[in-house]
Amino acid sequence: MIAKITYNTKNYNIDLLNPLDISMPLRGNASNVNAWYVDPPKILPHTQGDFVGKVAEGASTNFNDISFNPHAHGTHTECVGHITEEFHSVNKCFDHFFFMAQVITIAPEKYKGDFVISKKQLKYALGNKKRQAIIIRTLPNLSDKLSRQYSNSNPPYLLEEAAELLVECGVEHLLIDLPSVDKERDNGALLAHKAFWNVKGAIRHKATITEFIFVANTIQDGKYFLNLQVAPFENDASPSRPILYKILD
Repeated sequence: MIAKITYNTKNYNIDLLNPLDISMPLRGNASNVNAWYVDPPKILPHTQGDFVGKVAEGASTNFNDISFNPHAHGTHTECVGHITEEFHSVNKCFDHFFFMAQVITIAPEKYKGDFVISKKQLKYALGNKKRQAIIIRTLPNLSDKLSRQYSNSNPPYLLEEAAELLVECGVEHLLIDLPSVDKERDNGALLAHKAFWNVKGAIRHKATITEFIFVANTIQDGKYFLNLQVAPFENDASPSRPILYKILD
């Protein structure tokens, strides 16, 4: 099924039958990806009195309770409400869900004992491209990202200057395969979050950050249409399912 999408007055053809899912599945056990020092997510049959919501135990239906934290347990999209006193819901950020996107691959570089993504690296990867969304795949890109336990591991992160560059380039949606765009322990500085949402100026209420994606090695760097699907939670962050579509033209 070929769909025609118009972007900036130009028509593009995309193949809706060949989506490229860059989200992580959520599993209710310790094999699930994890960060921020919390327990694994739980998916368990609901119990109430003698009732156990599991067909194998005599119920008519499987009826599970699910407990998880969107920031710690998988692919999620967050808005500026993640770092503000005032409540902002990611469910209010979107009036459309398709965006012109660029996939880039970056090997974080050493900086003051950490591994980081710098302005120079982003500038080289993006060149003069103008995209609504940027999808960052970091190297090494191994399948263990789907189950890695990130707490106390000091993962790579974006420098403040890199986030500022994305704002200058007009990027509205930043997607990355790390647990955060900021350093794991930074005493609450959150420099990249704050820069991307421009909290010191006119706050970018429509801008979002999606963390914990997984971009398979079979997906080449380049231009795609992104369908950013967000579960309608009234919360600063929500589980999400970003889907890429190749541009056929």
